[in-house]
Amino acid sequence: MGLFKQVEEEAARQKPRPLADRMRPETLDEILGQEHILAPGKPLRTQIEKDQLSSLILWGPPGSGKTSLAHVIARLTRSEFAPFSAVLAGIKEIKAVMADAVRARRLGHRTILLVDEIHRFNKAQQDAFLPYVEKGDIILIGATTENPSFEVISALLSRSRVYALNPLTEEQLVTLLRRALADQRRGLGGKKIEVPDELLRHIAVFSSGDARAAYNTLEAAAVTGRPGPEGGIQITPQIVEDAIQRRVLLYDKAGEQHYNLISALHKSVRNSDPDAAVYWLVRMLESGEDPLYIARRLIRMASEDIGLADPRALEVAVAAMQAAHFVGMPEGNLALAEAAVYLAMAPKSNALYTGYGAAQDDAEKTAAEPVPLHLRNPVTSLMKQFGYGKNYQYAHEREEKLAPEMECLPQRLAGRRYYLPTDQGLEARIRARLEEIRARRAQARPKDEEPGTR
Repeated sequence: MGLFKQVEEEAARQKPRPLADRMRPETLDEILGQEHILAPGKPLRTQIEKDQLSSLILWGPPGSGKTSLAHVIARLTRSEFAPFSAVLAGIKEIKAVMADAVRARRLGHRTILLVDEIHRFNKAQQDAFLPYVEKGDIILIGATTENPSFEVISALLSRSRVYALNPLTEEQLVTLLRRALADQRRGLGGKKIEVPDELLRHIAVFSSGDARAAYNTLEAAAVTGRPGPEGGIQITPQIVEDAIQRRVLLYDKAGEQHYNLISALHKSVRNSDPDAAVYWLVRMLESGEDPLYIARRLIRMASEDIGLADPRALEVAVAAMQAAHFVGMPEGNLALAEAAVYLAMAPKSNALYTGYGAAQDDAEKTAAEPVPLHLRNPVTSLMKQFGYGKNYQYAHEREEKLAPEMECLPQRLAGRRYYLPTDQGLEARIRARLEEIRARRAQARPKDEEPGTR
C-alpha cells in the first residue's frame, strides 16, 4: 500500500459518516435476515469461511445488506477489495480497475470487485468483465435491486452464483435500531438517547424492510431530539413523524416491482378479492404509477376474466379510464378503485379469452383459408359470375333470425367451437341460447359431416 493511499484512507476515516455506514456489519453473524444463505453450513457461508469464493450476484431490495455482505466477505477473505459503482463509472474506469487486478494477480493476490447497481451497466460494459472473470483475475460480486434474469447478461450469469436477499422484517429492523442506540463505538450509544419501543417499531414499519432508511430516520430524529431530564436526548412521537416525513414505497415503473404489483392486482381481481385489489391498486398509485396504465389493465381484466358474464364490467372499466383522464389525480384514484372493486365482485368467465386463443391458434397453424363464396359480397357482375354470394341465406328473412344450414367457417374448420360460455352471470343465458342454436345447426348439418370441436 502506498503512502498516498494510506493518507487518503486516513482522511476518509476522519470524515463524519452516516449512521447507516458506521453500523455496517463487521461479521457474518451480525448480518440479519439472510439466514437462508448465511446460516452455518449453507453453501455461501462455507465458501466464505474456507476462502473459496467464486463470482456471485447479490439480488435484493434496497437496504437488505448487499453491500454490507460484500464488505464482510472482503474482510474475511484474503483478497484485495475494490468497490465500484455502476452509476459513476464507465468502460475507461473498468479497464483501469481490471489492469490493477491483473497486476495484483501476478503478485499472487486476488481481487474482489464489488459492482454496486450492476444492472445500470449496459451490455457492452458488462461484457468488459467477462475475460477477467473467466481467467480468474477478479472475483466479481454484483449487487442489484433488479431481477438478474432481465438485467445481467447471460454470459455473466452463467459464470456466477445468484443469491437472493430478503427484505428485513420489522423485528429485525428494531433489533438493528437497538444495536445502534447501544453501540458506543459506531452508533449513538454515547448520546444516551431514549426512544420507546413503540417508536422504534414505528420507524421499522415505515422503513419497508430497508435498514438504511431505518438508520437514517433514527439519526435524523436524534439530531432534533430534545434534552432529557438526566442529560440524555428524548425522542417523541412528533419528532419521529417529522423525521419520517412521507413513506417512500419501493417501486420501479420500469422494473420487476412494476410487473409484480400489476400481477398481484390482476390476480386479486380474478380471485374475486376486492380488499386485495384495492390494496395493490393503492400501492401502485401511491408509488407514482401512471393511472392510465392501470386503467388500461383494468379494461383488459374486464375482457379477459369477466367477459360476457357481466358485459357492464367493460363499461365500468372504460368509464373509470375516462374519469381518471378527465378529473386527474388524486381525485381520479377513486374512479379506478371503484372499477377494481366492481371487477373483483363481478361473475367471472374467461370463455372469451380462451376462445380467442383457440381461434388464434387455428389462424396461425392452419392454411389461410379463403372466405367461403356464399359469404362474399358480389359487388360486381364478374364476382357474381364466379359465385360470390351464391346460396347466401339472409337470417332476417327467417322467423327465428337463423339460417342453421349455412356454415360461416371455412370448410376445413367447419363445426369448430371457440366460444364455450360458462354458467356464470349473464353467460348462463348466453350458454342456453347458444346450445339451442348449435342443436339446430347439428340437425341441419348433413349426416355424414362430423363437426370439429375445440
